[in-house]
Amino acid sequence: MSILTNSAQVSESAKNFEFLGDIIDIVPFGSGHINDTFCVTTTNTAGISYLLQRINHHIFADVAGLMYNIQLVENHLKRKLPADKQALADQYVLSIIPTKEEKLFFQDTDGDYWRMFVLIRNTKSYDIVETPQQAREGGKAFGQFQLNLADLDATKIVEVLPNFHNIDFRLSNLNKAIEKNSEGRLAAVEDIIQFIRARESRMKTILKQAKDGLLPLRITHNDTKFNNVLLDAQDQVQCVIDLDTVMPGHVAYDFGDAIRTIINPAAEDETDLSKVKLNIPLFEAYTAGYLGEAKGFLTAAELDSLLEGVFLLPFMQGVRFLTDYLEGDHYFKVAYSDHNLVRTKTQFKLVSELEAAENELQAIIEKYVK
Repeated sequence: MSILTNSAQVSESAKNFEFLGDIIDIVPFGSGHINDTFCVTTTNTAGISYLLQRINHHIFADVAGLMYNIQLVENHLKRKLPADKQALADQYVLSIIPTKEEKLFFQDTDGDYWRMFVLIRNTKSYDIVETPQQAREGGKAFGQFQLNLADLDATKIVEVLPNFHNIDFRLSNLNKAIEKNSEGRLAAVEDIIQFIRARESRMKTILKQAKDGLLPLRITHNDTKFNNVLLDAQDQVQCVIDLDTVMPGHVAYDFGDAIRTIINPAAEDETDLSKVKLNIPLFEAYTAGYLGEAKGFLTAAELDSLLEGVFLLPFMQGVRFLTDYLEGDHYFKVAYSDHNLVRTKTQFKLVSELEAAENELQAIIEKYVK
């Protein structure tokens, strides 16, 4: 949900940051839907380019907290880099360029918030995982990310999106939408609501274990789709990006969300539910990459929770789509009247497929835990 931006506003905002050289060019960059992003080329002789972003403060209202989180994580990850990468740390860790007033962001006269990062060069990302090798690198990337942050106190991180992965909160919102039925759509989804009710108890497992003190609070990424991993020319992990949603959480959330986005070859709004299937080799490859990095620091309870995360994340996404459908499609962009309903059905079909393969998926996890 980006906002219209004029070129003068972009150029003037860029000038407030402490980059090398003089600006040569500023062009739109990437395909993100939340923030407006631009590549800034300057006259510096080091070959460094920059990413300028206007932060969508309608979603991230606490901009100071957001940037504090990113700086805290950036500094911690840089300290974990091996000696041979320290000199080029800004090519392995997303790095903030401060303003000329030594602040983490700039607010313009229109009230918009801007930030700048070093552009990580000679890398690529993929929207869709196509091979087990790519899936393995994705798992490795987020396993390393969690491992390197395991000794950073999660309570220091600001919860910039409260209740983001709180299933109680999501179900409460759904129940309010059901009770209100503002769009008169309830009758069409009674069977879906029954599907949800039959699974509510299990889907609260992680939350209950956390409340009982069985799962430690970790720093998690919370948006572990594959295009948030930058790979080098050899398709090896170089950097995890998009740290906006880094918050305190539980490792199963990151694992489950990653699996949700790679295991199903069908589109999120696929109308032919027969196309919603499981790519087990990709699941195994991601699991191998992830646990190869993470199993050494995870507790037994966390390892046991991973499969619960695999079920929870598509279930929770389906609940969110259904809630928006019942409320009149105010949050997620829709192309037609039943778009959110189609998305809902796709997520719950994925849940059903995962349930049918539970024993196989659990066996794969156990294989790489050993």
